[in-house]
Order: sequence, then C-alpha cells, then structure tokens
Amino acid sequence: MSIFLSLKSVQEAKEAIYSIAKAAEKETVALKNLNGRILAEDIISNENIPGFTRSTVDGYAVVSKDTVGAGESVPAMLDYTGRVEMGTLSDISIKTGQCAYVPTGGNVPNGADAVAMIEYCEQIEDDVLVYRPLATGENVVFADEDFAEGKKIIPAKTILRPQECGVLAALGIVEAEVFKKPLIGIISTGNELVEISKKPPFGKVRDVNTTLCSSFVENEGCIPKVYGIIPDEKNELYTAIKKAADECDAVLISGGSSKDARDNTSMIIESLGELLIHGISISPGKPTIIGTVGNKPVIGLPGHPSSAFVILSFLVSELLCAMQGIRKEYRTTIAQLTENIPSAEGREDYVRVVFKDGYAKPLYSKSGLLSTLADSKGIVKIPAGQEGLEAGEEVEVIFW
Repeated sequence: MSIFLSLKSVQEAKEAIYSIAKAAEKETVALKNLNGRILAEDIISNENIPGFTRSTVDGYAVVSKDTVGAGESVPAMLDYTGRVEMGTLSDISIKTGQCAYVPTGGNVPNGADAVAMIEYCEQIEDDVLVYRPLATGENVVFADEDFAEGKKIIPAKTILRPQECGVLAALGIVEAEVFKKPLIGIISTGNELVEISKKPPFGKVRDVNTTLCSSFVENEGCIPKVYGIIPDEKNELYTAIKKAADECDAVLISGGSSKDARDNTSMIIESLGELLIHGISISPGKPTIIGTVGNKPVIGLPGHPSSAFVILSFLVSELLCAMQGIRKEYRTTIAQLTENIPSAEGREDYVRVVFKDGYAKPLYSKSGLLSTLADSKGIVKIPAGQEGLEAGEEVEVIFW
C-alpha cells in the first residue's frame, strides 16, 4: 500500500523530524562574529567582575553603622580622610568615624561598606555631615557582585544576543565554541516555475518558494544553498536531490509532493534513502514528505507558498533548531477570537490570523494566495480532535 495513503499526525511527524536530526559539529568563532550564534559549551567566569569594590555614585565612602539614626536635624559627623582618584587603587583605609570622597566608578576604600551620595552630605573643612542613614552595600558594587570567578555565566545552547556578547567582552573572552551553521540545500520543482526576474508566460508562475525557504533558513540561523528550479523530470530531479544531499546537511524540496503522477520526489527519496512520511493530517500542508538521503534529512514541502510556510514554521523550524542543539521556542499570546472557525475533525488546522488589541481575526483565502500570508501575524491551531472554534473563545496565537 502506498505510504501516501497512511496519513501521520503532526506529533508523529515531529517525532520523525527529531529522529533524523543530527546536531551540527562545533567550531571556534571570534567574539566579533558571535552575535546570533548558538553556544556549544558553558561559559565560566575566569575572574571576578568588576574585580574591585566600586562606587555607583559620587559621594563619601563610610562605615554604614556610623550613619544609623542620621537625619536632617541630627546628621552623622565623620572625619574626612582624603579623596580616591578615578582609575586608581585606593591606599586609604576607612575606620569607624571616618570617610573618604569617591567618584562614580571609583574604588571604595577598605573598611567602607557603603557610599553616601554627595547630595545628602556636607563637607566643612575636615568634617563631613551625612544627613541620611545608609544600609550595608548601599551605592556599592562589590568585587565579585557582577560575576564571580568559577561561576557559570552563560549556559550552553544559548543563542547569543548583543547582551551576552557584551558579557563575554567584560570577561575578556575573545572567542567561544559554537555549533556550526547547518548548510541547507533548497530545490524548487515544477514545469510551471520561472525565475523571479522573468515575466511569467501564460500558465506559469514565478518561483516564490526558493526565496521563501532561503529567507526562512537564514532566520533560523542556517545557511541556504540554492539549487534552482528543477523540472518535473525524474532523472534531473534525482541528480539534483543526490547532489544536494551529498553537499548539504539537510535538503528542502518544494513542489513535487502531491499525488500527481509527474511528481517523483517521494520515489526518488525512497530510492536514494528512506521515505518516512508522505502525508500529514494537517491543513494546510497535507502532502508533506519526510525522509532521508545519505542519512541527511530531506523534507518535501507543498508547492503553494502559504502551505509551505506553515510546514516551514512548525516542522522544518524544529528540524533546523535540533540540528543546532536547541529546541524551537515559539512566541505566543492569548487572544479572543472575533469569529467562528470551522474545522474538520481528524486533522490539525493552522488558521492564519491578524492579532490586534487582544483580538485574533481569522484570515481566509483560496489555496495558493499569498496576500493573507503577508497580512497575518501568526496562526491559531485547532487540534485534530476538535470541530472548530467559536467566536469569543480565548485562543493561543502562535506568532510567525
């Protein structure tokens, strides 16, 4: 019996995805190129940061207990012992009843455990009046308060943002081990396709999916390798798929996954490797293919861009993340549905929606139209065992 006739659930499709996903190798990358990369190892602090106890304000370093009960009418009176210069290690030692001036960022002298803001102090020759009490540690950052030596600072599998890159710079870490970016082959099939730079003759359409897939792959932290438009001819498609699987870490093929006799994708995958799934109980995206060629994941996407994008967003994204050692995380919110959404029991429906001011409005269109894909902000998922959703229901919106 044809495997196409045996539709698999979305969960089974995800299990197949994870079974064929292999984590990428590691590489060492310079700090200047780490933004957006995924850590392959924990980052451990090799020193205390800031490394010295410093003041966060301009003021006077004091022993906090000397200021207990201080106020406008009865200030604490302290002996002025000197001034700490910015960027130097203080040689002053503060004892009970003493204080020293410290600029913002300056070294707090030994013995002091707080800094009184200059706005709440008054210096009269060698005496300083403090007009408010201070707690231990007030206006002070201790030597290891930001990062302590030997402490895990950034865990492995973190996607590095400018914030984390700044932390690495503060620690003097000039390079780090990250997962290599997977190379993803992209093939578009179909006799009806023409290059995007050309005006399509009657009955032809521009190849949207190559651009759609390439952009998506880049957004997921991978590198696209485009193999162009391949006609619906078995030998040419066979050669293209084999070449892409030999050269890349995974392959995406758009088109060629319907029941049309001309579509050879599933047969070629089976002849070169293993066909795991041909058909998923999902709308849109039913004719999706999952398989392997040379132990490399190969995904056959629907030809319609809107359908292909659903599979990219909720299956291919999981594959690409797994190949980089992480799990896909989706941005979601709760919204109130503005109108009924019908659904056929037995399949998962992914309905495009516009989200605004806490409301989700479904966007309906005929198969293959791109306008609602561009207009939508995400989807509302209707589980396979549920017959639609009603207006007024609270639903989860999953953002693209």
